[in-house]
Amino acid sequence: MKHKVLLRKISFLLSFLLISHLVYSQQTGKIAGKVTDTKTGETLIGLTVRVTGGTSGASTDVEGRYSFGNLTPGKYSLTFSYIGYQSKNITEIEVLAGKTTTLDVTIDEANSQALQEVVVTATLRQESLNSLYAQQKNSISISSGISSEQIRRSSDRNTSEVLKRVSGTSIQDNKFVVVRGLSDRYNSARLNNAALPSSEPDRKAFSFDIIPSNLIDNVIINKTASPDLPGDFTGGLVTINTKDFPEENFLNFSTGIGYNSESTFKDFKSGRKGGLDILGFDNGNRQIPNGFAGSSRFNTLPLSQKLAQTKLLSNSFNINSGKSSPVQNYQLTWGAVKEFKNSSTFGSIISLSYRNSESINNSHRLDYETDGRAAYDFKDDIYKYSTNVGLLANFSYKRNGSRLSFRNIINKSFDDVYTSRNGINNDNAVARKSNTIDLTDKALVNSQIDGEHAIGKNDWKLNWNANYTFTYRDQPDLRVQSYAKPLGAANDPSVPFRAEMPSGSSASRPLSRFFSRLDDYAYGASASLAVPFNFNKEKSSFKIGASALLKDRTFNARVLGYVGASSQFDNTLRNLSPDAIFSSENINENGFVLNEITNNNDRYKALADLYAGYLMMDNRLNKVRLSWGARVEYYNQDLDARGFSNEKVNADVSNLDILPSFNLTYNVTEKSNFRFSGSKTVARPELRELAPFQYYDFISNSTTSGNANLVRTDILNGDVKYEYYPKSGELLSGGIFYKRFDDPIEQVIPAGSNANNRLRTYANANSATNYGFEIEMRKRLNFIDDSSEWLKSLIFFANYSYIVSDVDLSNTTTAASERKRTLQGQSPYLINAGLQYNNVRGDFGLSLMYNRIGQRISDVGFEGYPSIYENSRDLIDAQVSKKVLKSRAEVKLNFSDLLNQNIVFYQNQNGAKTYESNIDNHLNTYKPGTSVSLSFSYNLSSRLK
Repeated sequence: MKHKVLLRKISFLLSFLLISHLVYSQQTGKIAGKVTDTKTGETLIGLTVRVTGGTSGASTDVEGRYSFGNLTPGKYSLTFSYIGYQSKNITEIEVLAGKTTTLDVTIDEANSQALQEVVVTATLRQESLNSLYAQQKNSISISSGISSEQIRRSSDRNTSEVLKRVSGTSIQDNKFVVVRGLSDRYNSARLNNAALPSSEPDRKAFSFDIIPSNLIDNVIINKTASPDLPGDFTGGLVTINTKDFPEENFLNFSTGIGYNSESTFKDFKSGRKGGLDILGFDNGNRQIPNGFAGSSRFNTLPLSQKLAQTKLLSNSFNINSGKSSPVQNYQLTWGAVKEFKNSSTFGSIISLSYRNSESINNSHRLDYETDGRAAYDFKDDIYKYSTNVGLLANFSYKRNGSRLSFRNIINKSFDDVYTSRNGINNDNAVARKSNTIDLTDKALVNSQIDGEHAIGKNDWKLNWNANYTFTYRDQPDLRVQSYAKPLGAANDPSVPFRAEMPSGSSASRPLSRFFSRLDDYAYGASASLAVPFNFNKEKSSFKIGASALLKDRTFNARVLGYVGASSQFDNTLRNLSPDAIFSSENINENGFVLNEITNNNDRYKALADLYAGYLMMDNRLNKVRLSWGARVEYYNQDLDARGFSNEKVNADVSNLDILPSFNLTYNVTEKSNFRFSGSKTVARPELRELAPFQYYDFISNSTTSGNANLVRTDILNGDVKYEYYPKSGELLSGGIFYKRFDDPIEQVIPAGSNANNRLRTYANANSATNYGFEIEMRKRLNFIDDSSEWLKSLIFFANYSYIVSDVDLSNTTTAASERKRTLQGQSPYLINAGLQYNNVRGDFGLSLMYNRIGQRISDVGFEGYPSIYENSRDLIDAQVSKKVLKSRAEVKLNFSDLLNQNIVFYQNQNGAKTYESNIDNHLNTYKPGTSVSLSFSYNLSSRLK
């Protein structure tokens, strides 16, 4: 009830702010955009823009942007002029009250033979198409991306869902990116200009599901290296650019509600909640209480003090029941821009977003021994309560060829999961009932100050950035309870289930409480200087830059297990229900007490410094453009960790790497390019992969530990690509790529693994290769009937990737059956396709999207135990959108995963490359559900005076 009251108050406040904004006048309009060189795609600084036939004028800033405000509604013409370039006059520019008309312009260099000024005339529609065409064609490197407009036309809620639409990209575990079949260790991520650290304790990965999609301006994935990009990516460098400088003042409020066929209004169970869970914060009740003894001294305490300490931890094993609520989300975004008399401009965007959901996953989980016997057969009911809160606050100031920006993003992800497991374990000859209550609390804080400056008359460009990033992952009080009875009495109700309590000392699984905390701090700075010059009468440039990134990580885990306090333990207590068994009256000399089972290797500290510098040339000669150079990176790492026997683990690393690269573009025609790229990159071990910490995952029944002997991976990359742009916004492309890895880091299964305790670690394999091809197209369908207006508004897009990989594991301890295999997480193919329709007025839209990934290794196997694959499935999403209330509001109806096919993890039994349900071993099967959501957004723009 308190939660509902709080949400009502929030809704009232947002509505009040929205209504208050209505007082602003909206009698004038605005024209704004960017001006670029048609041939090079570079922005032009200091270019003059004038209203044709009028006296008012403006100049482009350091980003090539211009704006005209306070324009009376009507049609205008603008003239663009710049020394050494042909002037351009754009006509039929319609300005509406309270609206900004966006006009991006490209202009051509003047012909040196011309004896008089040349003025080119075009319409608004023609010029918008020309600008988009130039932007696509003039990219230096091979990359793929998705814009905010494409995101808005999809049903995607967060960045991970957005990324699965990009050519050659898929998502693993609903949050980790896989590019060209290469998993997280071979990919890197940036937020604007700052590197994003790992958000996970067990892998080099950033959890992209924590950034809401509506805060994104665009996402770009660089697939080929260049000297000015970090050298530690091979698959892709994912750059998320958040919304920055608004074109106009606005206030936008949106709200939505969603239904899932497998979850909403179904019976929902959860652990005890805190009062702040609804806002995504733990109120502290799940943390180890003040006064609780440290791990190094707990077991040395006398029994009386141990009992007193045990009682300090609350009995929080009770389960609440109710009905799953619909998904709900809210967002409030405010933008303002102020133009001053000295031609300077200040802009800001502040956005607050909130999302809450309750989902249910009913899965069937099995595993098998090496002889094919079923080791266990469980039914898992997983109930997940999630809250996501995000805040974006960006501020920018522009004046006289300079721009200063202060960008901030804070995101909080809060997932509280209750798992109920029922079934049989044949290996242990028991029927089992167990449950876990697991909260994962994650946060990202990123602040950046950056600047861009035009220096002198020759348009030198200086860019700099200073940034700070803090991430944490808190797992407070993971509670595990397991009950069992003899397998022969599985169906006999007279034989009770009894708590599985080890005798003498506790184990980390049956009756335990686990606490862990990962804190990661990153401090970065970078600067670059671009110097343009002419070479053989063609524009070229020289770029030099340097950067530094300092990381500081701390990880601590603590494990406590319940055991009998003495030899007089009352065994009847083991028959008590999960909510009563550890109540205060049962913590005594004849009952339970906690035992410390934290190991020496359950913590580590690490420092990692990365210093880089680069030199880069961008040369043009007729139809050829060559961007080339080298990057030097010095990496130093200090890891403070202990082994199981408290011995110091030596995993300190220092490497100096020289990383050359080139990107060559040959303009076959004005509408087509051939691209060639080559580079050397590296993949460094993640700090967690080196640390000896052993993490046990209850759901997958597996333990993961690090390997301090890992070394970095060297990779050689090659790409060839052809691009054809028949019309603006249309694309047909195809390319091939090849990658060679020396000492690739792979997850392996060491000896001693079995279905009931799968062990995982990491090792350097001998070598690996990864190669394939990608094709992509985007086409308007008016070629069917050029006179049809609706076909002009209908776009078909598709991309397909085919990938082959091979890893040589002959030098590792992995068993013979796994000496060679594909890369973990690599799909043999990826398919994205869709249709998008937006009518001429822009007030009605339809989209239909399709996604499919080929089967891929989820967990590697070992001798007699085949690798576990995730099966292919078809995803179909759809959206209907309609603008209402004079186009100030928009209603969207989204459909996600319309087919609701089973997600299946399996082991192949007959060597076939495809899944065969009647032959292969099923390890985990569940339905995610079809989701339907309805959202409403209201946008109010105004020219405030």
